[in-house]
Amino acid sequence: MTANGSPGQPAGNKRAAALTLAALGVVFGDIGTSPLYTVKECFSEYTGIQPTPENVLGILSLITWALILIVTVKYVGVVMRADNKGEGGVLALMALVSRQSNIPERRRRIYLMLGIAGAALFYGDCLLTPAISVLSAVEGLNVAAPALQPLVLPIALGVLCGLFAVQRFGTAGVGRWFGPITLLWFVVLFALGIRQLVDNPSVLAALSPHHAVAFTRENGFVAFLALGAVTLAVTGAEALYADMGHFGVKPIRMAWLGLVLPALLVNYYGQGALLLADPSAIANPFFLLAPDWALYPLVGLATAATVIASQATISGAFSMATQASLLGLSPRVHIEHTSASEFGQVYLPVVNWLQLAGIVVLVLAFKSSSNLAAAYGIAVTGTMLVTSVLVFALAVRAWKWPWQFSIPVFGLFIVIDTSLLSANMLKFLDGGWVPLVIATAMFLAMWSWLRGRIAVAQREREDSLPLEALLGSINPGRLHRPQGTAVYLTAFSGNAPRCLLHNLKHNEVLHEHVALLTVEVPDIPYVSPENRSQITHLGKGVHRIVLRYGFMEQPEVPRDLERLADKGLPFDPMRTSYFVGRNSFTASSKPLLPRWQRKLFLTQSRFAASAGDFFGLPANRVVELGSRIEI
Repeated sequence: MTANGSPGQPAGNKRAAALTLAALGVVFGDIGTSPLYTVKECFSEYTGIQPTPENVLGILSLITWALILIVTVKYVGVVMRADNKGEGGVLALMALVSRQSNIPERRRRIYLMLGIAGAALFYGDCLLTPAISVLSAVEGLNVAAPALQPLVLPIALGVLCGLFAVQRFGTAGVGRWFGPITLLWFVVLFALGIRQLVDNPSVLAALSPHHAVAFTRENGFVAFLALGAVTLAVTGAEALYADMGHFGVKPIRMAWLGLVLPALLVNYYGQGALLLADPSAIANPFFLLAPDWALYPLVGLATAATVIASQATISGAFSMATQASLLGLSPRVHIEHTSASEFGQVYLPVVNWLQLAGIVVLVLAFKSSSNLAAAYGIAVTGTMLVTSVLVFALAVRAWKWPWQFSIPVFGLFIVIDTSLLSANMLKFLDGGWVPLVIATAMFLAMWSWLRGRIAVAQREREDSLPLEALLGSINPGRLHRPQGTAVYLTAFSGNAPRCLLHNLKHNEVLHEHVALLTVEVPDIPYVSPENRSQITHLGKGVHRIVLRYGFMEQPEVPRDLERLADKGLPFDPMRTSYFVGRNSFTASSKPLLPRWQRKLFLTQSRFAASAGDFFGLPANRVVELGSRIEI
C-alpha cells in the first residue's frame, strides 16, 4: 500500500462513476428531452420564423449560448456553490439566505416571499413538464405512421396515468434503470446528430456568438419571440441545483460537461444540418434525424426518457411538499415511506393524485406539445430569476464577493433571466396564463398558511400558562398520577400546552412522568444526532424536551424519545401515551387576518394531516383533545 492511499482510488472512482450514472437518470431527464421539441418550436407558426440558413444558424447560436451561459456558467459554475449543508433548491436557498446575520426583518421577509414564489412556480412546472415531455415523445408516431395520429392522445394519457399509479410502490426498483436508460438516450442523441453533422459540417459556424447577435439585430421583435422557444432548451436547469444534495456537485458537473452538454449540442446541430439540407423537415426535425427502420424504437426510447424526466418532477413535487410542510409553509401532509433503507423514498398520495388530475386536464385542454409549449417557460424562467436574486444576496452577504465583481456577474444573469421571462410572458394569452394561475394560487395558499400559523401561535400564547406557574399549582394530593409517561406536543417550549391544561382541569390527571415536547425545524436540511434533542428536568416528574429536525428530514418522534432514556426520561413504548391538540378555528371579533386570508387558512386546515401521523406516533397510543381558537 502506498503512502498516498492509491489503493483507495479505484473504489473512489467507482463510487463517482456510479453517482454520475445515477445523476444522469434523475437530474438530466428534463433538459435531456428538450431536443424533442425545442428546434421545432423555434420555427413554429407562433414565431413565424422560416428555416432559412441565416435563421437556422441564428437559432442554433442562441440555443448554444443559452446552454453555456445559463446552465454551464450560472448553475454549474456559480449557483451550485450555494449549498445549504449540501442541499440545493429554491426553499433550501431561501432558508440559507434568510438565516444570515444582521439582515433587517423587512428584507428577511422579502427573501421569504421570493422563496415561496419560487416554490409556487416550481409546482406549475411540475404539471407542465410531464405533459409536454410525454406528449412530444408519443407524437413521434405521427412521423412513423401518420394514420396513428388519433391514438397519440390516448397513449400519452395512458402512459401518464400508469406512471402516477405506480408511485405508491416506490421508485427504488425502477430507479436502478433510470441511469442506464438515460445514458443510452444521450448516446442516441449524439449518434443521431453526428450523422447529419458529417454530411453538413458548415452548421458548426453557429458556435460563434456573432450569429446570435446578427439574428437578433436583423429580426428585432421576432427574435424576441424566438427567445420564448429557446427557453425550452434550458428547462430542467434548476434540477441541477435542486438535486445537488442527492449526488453531490462533482458527479453532476462531470455528467454535464462530459456527456450531457456535448450530446445536446451535437443533436441540436444535427437538427440544424437537417434543416439546411431539407427545410420541410421542420415538421418534426428530431424524429426525422432517424432512419425509417429506427423510428419505432426511437419513439419507445423517447417515451421511456420522458417518463424518467416526468419521474424527476414527481419526486421533486413530493420533496418540495415535504419541505414546505416542515418549514410551516403548508399544512401537514400524509407521508408514506416506500423504502426501509433509502432516505427520501416517499409517497404523498394527495400530491400525487392532484398532480395527475392537473396534468390530465392540461393534456386534454392543449392536445399537442406545440400548444403546451405556449404555456411552458414562464414558470421555469420565473424560478431562474428568483434563484439569481437570492444567490446574488448570498454572494454579497455570505461569500463576501466585492460589489464590483458581483454586480456585473449577477447583473448578466438577471438580464438574461428577465429577457427570457419577458419573452415567455408574450405567450400569456396563448396559454402562458396557466402556470401563472397555478403559481399564484400556490403562493396565496402558502402565504396564507404561514400568516395563519403566526396568528394561531399568537392566540395560543395569549391563552397559555407559563410552565413555572403550572408547576407551582400542582398539588400532588389532589391529582391522580398514573404510572407511565405522557407526552404532550406543544409549539412553545416555555408554556404549558392547552391539552395538558384541559386534562388537569377536567380529569385531574397528571402522569408519573410528563414530557412537554416541542418539535423545531431550523433553516438547515439536516440536524446532526448530537444536536437532535435537548432535555430539561423541571421537577415533579415534568420534563421539557426539544427535538430538532432539518427540513429535508422526516420526524420520527418515538424513535428519538427512546434515545433519551439514558438522560432521565423513562420511556416504555407500551406505557407511553401521546396527547395531541386538535384545534378548530372560528372567526374572532378582533381578527388577526384579512377575511379572504382567514377563509383560505381555515379551508386548508380541514385537509391537514393529523400531528400523530406526521410525527410518526403510534396510532393506538395517541389521545386527541380538541380546543377552539378564535383568529
